[in-house]
Parts: sequence; C-alpha cells; structure tokens
Amino acid sequence: MYHAIVFLPLIGFLIAGLFGRLIGARGSEIVTTSLLVVSAVLSWIAFFNVGFGSGTTRVQVATWMSSGGLQVDWAFRIDTLTVVMLVVVNTVSSLVHLYSIGYMHEDPHRPRFFAYLSLFTFAMLMLVTADNLLQMFFGWEGVGLASYLLIGFWYQKPSACAAAMKAFIVNRVGDFGFLLGIFLVFVLTGSVAFDTIFPQIAGLTEKSFRFLGYDWNALTLTALLLFMGAMGKSAQFLLHTWLPDAMEGPTPVSALIHAATMVTAGVFMVARLSPIFEYAPVALTVVIVVGATTAFFAATVGLVQNDIKRVIAYSTCSQLGYMFVALGVGAYSAGVFHLFTHAFFKALLFLGAGSVIHAMHHEQDMRNMGGLRKHIPLTAAAMTIGTLALTGFPLLAGYFSKDAIIESAYAAVAHKGFAASYAFVLLVVAACFTSFYSWRLYFMTFEGKPRWAGHGHDAHGHADQAHAAHGHDDHAHAHAAHAHDDHHGHGHDHKPHESPLVMLIPLAVLSLGALGAGWAFKEAFIGHDYEHFWKAALFTGKDNHILHEMHEVPKWVIWSPFVAMLIGLALAWYMYVRRPDVPGKLAAANPVLYRFLLNKWYFDEIYDFLFVKPAMWIGKFLWKKGDGFVIDGMGPDGISARVVDVTNRVVRLQTGYLYHYAFAMLMGVAGLVTWYLVARG
Repeated sequence: MYHAIVFLPLIGFLIAGLFGRLIGARGSEIVTTSLLVVSAVLSWIAFFNVGFGSGTTRVQVATWMSSGGLQVDWAFRIDTLTVVMLVVVNTVSSLVHLYSIGYMHEDPHRPRFFAYLSLFTFAMLMLVTADNLLQMFFGWEGVGLASYLLIGFWYQKPSACAAAMKAFIVNRVGDFGFLLGIFLVFVLTGSVAFDTIFPQIAGLTEKSFRFLGYDWNALTLTALLLFMGAMGKSAQFLLHTWLPDAMEGPTPVSALIHAATMVTAGVFMVARLSPIFEYAPVALTVVIVVGATTAFFAATVGLVQNDIKRVIAYSTCSQLGYMFVALGVGAYSAGVFHLFTHAFFKALLFLGAGSVIHAMHHEQDMRNMGGLRKHIPLTAAAMTIGTLALTGFPLLAGYFSKDAIIESAYAAVAHKGFAASYAFVLLVVAACFTSFYSWRLYFMTFEGKPRWAGHGHDAHGHADQAHAAHGHDDHAHAHAAHAHDDHHGHGHDHKPHESPLVMLIPLAVLSLGALGAGWAFKEAFIGHDYEHFWKAALFTGKDNHILHEMHEVPKWVIWSPFVAMLIGLALAWYMYVRRPDVPGKLAAANPVLYRFLLNKWYFDEIYDFLFVKPAMWIGKFLWKKGDGFVIDGMGPDGISARVVDVTNRVVRLQTGYLYHYAFAMLMGVAGLVTWYLVARG
C-alpha cells in the first residue's frame, strides 16, 4: 500500500510528462487526477491504521548507497507523523488536480502542468516518508525544483520568471544551512539514518564543535543549521520574501504550495527531528522568536494588500509562524495539528480566490470587485467557511489548533521566559490582525457595491483606493486594475459567473475539512491521551509537560484569541461595510506607515541594495574585466588575435614584385655598410 501511495504520483508524472502529446490534455488530466485520488484514499486508510491502530513500521525499497561508513537505504518510515503528512499532501493535491481541470481548461500546455503537479506531490511524499536525512534532502530539493517549474509555469511572463528565480535562490540560502546540518549530524553520529541518530542524541548534550573559529554546543549548532533550512522552505522572517511572489504561478499551484507542500516541509522537518531540537534549548528559543516575529510581521503586511492572492499568501506566512512557535515551546503535536487543519482552510481560501478570479475574468485586485455574493453564492459560502476557520471562529478547524498554540505559548512562559511571553503577545495581536485582513478580503470581494467595469465605482472607494498612489511597490503595479492572474484578455464586460462543478467539488470537500477537522481530531492530536495517537513519532523530553500545562492556563488566556478575533471582525466590518471612507482617510493620515506596510517593510528593497545589486556589479565586473579584458584579452583569444595581426603584417612583405625584393636587399646592404663603418670608427 505504501509503495502505491508514494509512487502513483510519480507514475502520473511520467505518463503526462512523456506521453502528454500522445494521450492529449484530457488524457493527462484524467490519468494524473485518478492516480492522486487513489493515493489520497490509501493515505486515509494508512492514517487510521497507523494513528489509531498498528503504530510504526519501516518499508524497505532498496539499498541506495554504501560508501565507507555511510550506509543509506531507500526506505519509508511509516509512523503517525508520516501518515498525517500523507493525508495532508495527497488529499490537497488530489483536490488541486481536480480543480485544475476546470481552472486550466483554456491553457494549451495542460499536460505539462499536470505532470509538474504530480512531480511536486511525489517529491513531497519522498520528503515526508524519508527514513534518513539524505532521502529527506532528496525530497527537499525535489519540491524546490517542482516549485520553480510551477511558479514560472507561464515563462512568457517576466514577473513569473522572476518569482520562480527568487523562490529558487532564496531557498538555496536555507538549503545550504540544512546541508551543513546534515554533515554535522553525520560527523557527530556516524550516520544519517534516524533510527541510528536519535538514540545517540542524549549522549551529545555536552559535546562541543568548532565552527567559524568558535566552540559551539554541538547540538545547538546542529539544530540552528537545520532550522536555517526550515526558515527557507517555510518562509520564515528574513527568508520569507519568496513566498508572496510565488502567487505569480497559477492559483492551483499557490494552493498546493501554501497548504500541503513546500512550506510545510520546514515544519515537518523540525517535528521529525524533535529529538535533536528537544536537547537544544537555545535553538528552540530561536525558533520561538523567529516564529512569533514571522506571525506578527506577515499579519501587519496583510492588512493593506489589495491583491486577493497576496493577502492569503501573507496569511500563510503568518500561520507558519504560529506553527514554529508551537514547535519552539515543545508543543510539537500542536504545531503539526495546526499544519493539519491549516491545510484544509488555506487550500479552501486559495481555491476560493481562484474561483473569484475565474468569475471576474482573471481580475485579482479586490478594489475592482465588490458585491459578488449575489453572483457567485457557492464560492462566497466556501470563502466564508475558510475565513471563519482561519480566524479561529469557535468549533471550526483553526479554533482548536491556533488557540492551542497560543495557550501553549503562555504555558511555556514559566520555562522559556521572555521568548514565550514575546510569542504569546505577538500571536494574540496577530490573531486580531488575521481576523481584520481576512474579513477585509471578504467584505471587499463579496459585499458592498459592485466596482467592476460597467458598474462604476463606489462613491467613497475601498481599500485605500484614494491613496493608491502613496506607495505601490513594483508588484502592486503589476496587479493594477487590469492585471491578469493566469491567462489573457477576456475583458471585464461580462457579469461574474459561478465556477463549473469540477471546481466547486474541491471547495465543498475542503469546506468539510475546514468545518470538522478540528473537533474531529483534537483529542487525538492534543488531547489528554495524545501519546496513544503519536506513539513516539514526536519526541518530548522527560521535563516537557507543555501539552498538559496547556490545558490549565487561566480563562483569560483561553478567551484572548476569541476576543482578538472579534475585534478584528468588528473593525473590518466598520471600515469596509459601515464606513468605507475610513480606510482612505486613515491611509492619508498615516502615509509613512501605510507605505511601509504596503511595501512589505521594504525587505525587497533592502535585499536588492545589500545583495542583488552588489552581486550584479561583481558579476558584470568579472564578465567585462575578468573574462572580457583579462581572459579574452590576454588569454587564448588575445594570443591568437596577436598572432593573426603579426601574420597579416608579415604577409604584406611578400608582394611578388622583383624590384621590391631588390630594394629590400639594397636597404640591407646599406644598413650592413653603415653598421660596419660605425663599428669600425
């Protein structure tokens, strides 16, 4: 069964990729989608078998490599953490495949698109089933490759190509740290296999390692290097800049990246390596601070974005910060629980946004929407459910998982001190901001007066419309009033229309997940008997009682995220339904802050100044001066050029005229006589 779960997407990729022209677009869609559906069904069977039954197992596939002391098998590590990820990856991917049949129906390159989707899924499955670090790194790089191919799928769009390059390059920074971490694990333990590594960790707590001229605690350094990889893949603060731009790819790709693959890889990796992190408290403190900062930072930027997909993208960045806070305080199961629930409502929101874009003939700017609930009621209902789940409305998916993280952050104050306090405050504030920008998106899109072409504009404007000139960055300009999401040229003269059934079915299934995934599995993931479900798939130290302490926090802590959610909802309703003139006035009164948030804290500009322009200057210098002047000028090209020059001049002496040769001889004799007379004189 596990071979089928992992390799069916690979088979789909090979069929659509190699024989796509032969079987056609429809054949490629049917083959890849059918195989993913089968893989998803098998994943749910495995989830209940392992999580609520048999426990862990190991499936040997082949011997991969043997070199000295390095022995690497290709094997599947099947435990509760693995099957949770199998459910997340294959469920969301199968629904994205199905949704794409409707969403991509106009694209002539559908076989290539569906092949890439299946490759993306296979790479993520290789990552989550890995039995060792090297196999995990194979999947890690595989999702990086697939994301590059899918973000830049429309390679004719310069913005898509730039976004794909940005994602690839930023992830290389994190991957370098991850690779160093793998090397260090091998140096410390003599293995990359988890079953060999984990039993040795407790004995390495006092071991030091010299790195960059300093002596480090070996496990702290290992965990920090590994977390550097997680920061890149999961778009944490400082390495986050690629994630919002990844929405340049088709909307189904955004759903797959943001909900099930790529960004969840970092969270999974830290959870899988919990034995290492649990014995590296300094590294866990760094994880807490980075996660909390990311949650707050991304939420502030999401407040003012006008592109519907960009708002949801920053929401993903923020929610990943929540997950890392949970991992940092030692509540690993709470972090994975939020990953699990987040997959449903974030995929729902992205696919819902795609349905809106489809209805609006590829319009993405929310300022050109409004009043869509009457025209696309099913999409509006799905987006309402997704928004409620994301903001933590009681009894929906996000309520159980996100609130558990906030409560665990408070419970960790006694153990983690300032870092946990810092995280608790920022997460509650971020919960308020999340509610505000999520309902802002809903109200601007589905409520109010229609603002698309042919209906005129609301008298007061929306979403800082009056002050758009106060600081659109380059990307905001790219998505101005007539920007297109994926295709070109349908205009805005037609009324919005509901999406076809093939796109609505995934929305309905994901809506069920957003409604029920929280209460259905909360006891298994974070309940009092959670250890029976996880079966040691996640490691917690003997002094780590955070999941028990989480249930004993004061009532005001339990109520704080709910109150924050209500405050955000009330503000969004007041500013975008009751008084739509307020946002413009607020932006005008605070132009510096507005531009600061709209331009994403100017990280792109800072990185462009610090890294991109110097790298371009160095590259151009080496090209023009190093390669062109030195190597070409003085190297083989230069020598051959000089030989040709000399040869051309020498050849001119051979004229073929006798009197020229006689004259040369005469000049030679005259020179010889002159030299003789001077020398003798």
